[in-house]
Formats: sequence, C-alpha cells, structure tokens
Amino acid sequence: MYNEAFDKKKIRKPYSNIMTWANSLPQNTVIKKKLQAENLFKKIGITFSVYNNFDSAERLIPFDMFPRIITRMEWMKIQDGVTQRALAINAFLRDIYNKCEIVKAKKIPGYLIYKNPAYEIKMIGFKVPNNIYSPIIGTDIIRTDEKSFKVLEDNCRTPSGVSYMIENREIMMRMFPELFQQLNIEPVENYSSYLLDILKSLAPKKCDKDPKVVILTPGPLNSAYYEHSFLADTMGIELVQGTDLVVENNVTYMRTTKGKERVDIIYRRIDDDFIDPLSFNQSSVIGVPGLFDSYRSGNVNICSAPGSGIADDKAIYSYMPEIIRFYLGQEPILPSIKTWRCGSEKDKNYVLSNLEKLVIKEVHGSGGYGMLIGNSASKAKINLFAKKIKLNPENYIAQPILDLSTVPIFKKDSLSPRHVDLRPFTLIGNRKIKLVAGGLTRVALKDGSLVVNSSQGGGVKDTWVLRD
Repeated sequence: MYNEAFDKKKIRKPYSNIMTWANSLPQNTVIKKKLQAENLFKKIGITFSVYNNFDSAERLIPFDMFPRIITRMEWMKIQDGVTQRALAINAFLRDIYNKCEIVKAKKIPGYLIYKNPAYEIKMIGFKVPNNIYSPIIGTDIIRTDEKSFKVLEDNCRTPSGVSYMIENREIMMRMFPELFQQLNIEPVENYSSYLLDILKSLAPKKCDKDPKVVILTPGPLNSAYYEHSFLADTMGIELVQGTDLVVENNVTYMRTTKGKERVDIIYRRIDDDFIDPLSFNQSSVIGVPGLFDSYRSGNVNICSAPGSGIADDKAIYSYMPEIIRFYLGQEPILPSIKTWRCGSEKDKNYVLSNLEKLVIKEVHGSGGYGMLIGNSASKAKINLFAKKIKLNPENYIAQPILDLSTVPIFKKDSLSPRHVDLRPFTLIGNRKIKLVAGGLTRVALKDGSLVVNSSQGGGVKDTWVLRD
C-alpha cells in the first residue's frame, strides 16, 4: 500500500510543510476547525442526497481538512493523460455514430456498441457542433505506487463533484489563510469561467450572436442540485427546469418575465431518457417536448450529446488503450486497470473461479452500487454474484483488488491513513482544452475501506497542485 505522505516513517518532501503544520495543531483547534468547516458547509448549503427505500434526506458530505498534495511534475502527467483520453473519447463517439471504422477494423466488437443500451440510434449520422460530443469529462484516477497513476473509469454523461472541488478550496482558504501565503498552490476557482468559455465555443450552426447558455436541471430533488445551482451562479447563467423551456418551430426558448428568450446551448444535467418526452421516454415530466428536433435542426446544442454515455460504459473502458491507439496513434499516457469482460467465456470462467480476489462491477453501474469487493464480501454475497454473472455475463466486468494510495485524515488526536482517488475535470471545446490544476479527491473515511463514494460513506479533501 502506497502512502503518499510517508515513506515508512519518513515524511515525503511534498508533505513536509503540511505535516509540520498538522502536527502543530492542538487537538482542541482541530475539533474547533472541523466544526467551523461543517458550519460553513451548512451555511453555504453544500449537501447531497442518497435515494433508497430507507433514506432520502439531505446530508453534508464529510470534509477532511488535511489536504491531498500533488507535485507539478505529477500533475503534468495527469493533465496530459486525461487530455489524451478526452480527445480519444470524442473521436470514438464521432466514429461510432457515423462511419464506425473501429468496428470495421475489428478493434472492438460491434455488439458492445450496437447492443449497448447507452447507444442512441437517433444520433446516427448527425454531426454535432465541432464534433465535440462530451465536452466535460471527469476521469477517476487511482495511485498504486510512487510513479503510477492509473485510470479507474471515465465519466462522460453528467460528471459531478466539481462544486465540492471549488468549495473545499474556499473553506480551506477561509480557515487556514496562512497556508496559502506560505505555499505556492495552483488555483481552482477559474473552473466556472473555463466551462462557460468551452460551452460558448460549441455554439450550434444556426447561432450568429453571443450564445445564450443555460443549465438544465431535473430540479431541487436531484442529488446534485446544489452543484447545478452553484455552477449557474458562478457562470452567471440561468438555471432552468424543463417547464422553463419551450420549443416553437424547432427553436428553443426560455420563458422569462419579459417574454421568450432564445437559448443556444444547454448544459444538461438530466439523463438521456428524460431530455424530450416526444423523442425519448414519453413519461418524462422533466424534459422539454421537441428539444431533440430543435437539436437535430441545428438551432440548439445539447452538452453532452445524447448517446455520449456509451463512452463511459465499463466494458468500453476495457478497450480504451485500443481506442487511443486507433484514433490518436499514441500509447496511453495513463494506463488502464486490467479488466476481465464476463461476456467472454474465457474471462467469465476465470472470474467465477477467482471471485474472492476480484472487484466485480456492473457494466452500467455507478456510485459504488452493484459492486462486489471479493476479499471483504460474505460467502453469501459471493455466491449471489456468481449466480448473477452466470445469468447475465455481459452485464459484468471484473478487475483486480488494488491497494489505492493513502493520505492522512484528522482522526481525533492523530493522523490516520485512508484510501483516496482523484477526479480531475477535462473541458474540451472547439480547438481548445482547459483544466484547472486540481480535482476532487474522494476519501474512504472507514479504516481499510476502498469505497470512496459519498453515497457509500466516503468524504472529500482539498487537492493542492504545487507550482514549485
């Protein structure tokens, strides 16, 4: 297990100043600051919801004050790696909805695309503005040793968490301003202006003015609603629900107190199926009737494009090295994790014989749900997953159980290591790519746990990329 802060008992150089600071804090100061941080989260209203049969309450995401540090050299490799993936993913999406050369070249099986529920046949042959299908990609990265950063998965549909990245920084700067005076830390607050610039660069073909951008949200009951409202506020644009928009003669308008105002770009935070009840799920009450026809007519752009979610399918993920080579002619900068596809008879047999040693994931699962971590699962749960895999093998992939790197958290009167991952956000527009230097560090607050998702008891940290 790689400890990012310690080499055995010796403090690693990037953490030397922070460790001195952390060890100098009296226990009562740590408790006081922790309460102060919680109160700031409450005051700002940073919450998330977990929806299940037992609980739908709003709750605070746990925040740990010990920052996660990344050196400039480490960040440059991460940045190059996620940029490469963003370019390859968009090239892949453009291809599979048009000529599908990658299938013809037998680099990826056709059934993984054409039988995939995330593949949207209505998008076939449609040229999206500037060939950018997924302008916002959150890449989940883990670290296993001093030099090795690996990609766990890509999030291309509606990746969330950027508001936590920005607010974590805001809270740390309020509580410990002296640290930011002492250390040369890259800013992250530019994200919203970067996002607006990227979206405006993707104006539809029938837009001849400064594009009008809005964020389309399912509404206040959505688990990520705080982020939707946060981004609208910081971008200086309107946050709208489906009932706020209307389509007339294939042109999309926003209803306002002054009348209808044309909309050019929609950053949508609702799933494909609910975008438009006329073209997708007829029972949708959160979408906009006629929106897809407006989109296909070139009067409005929807970001991300419907059907983009196929690129973050976990079975497709296993082909990302081939996808990068095929479209970019390059070797992957950030390696993927060894993945067994249970749809393959050989892989399925291996997985069924080694369930105790593997992580099993649903191909379309997210949030830490529908997952088995073999070495910590009960015999009954292992047997249950074996039955599921036998019944529907194509719905599952398997990966080795990896020791995610650890970073200390404040635990009572001491520092205690916990597993972390990292989600940087890549913004890709018309001939431009932007990232803020940093990302969302998620941390498994339970000792020994590898599950970092907030819905499963995980928390967050501020992520510092050092300039020097």
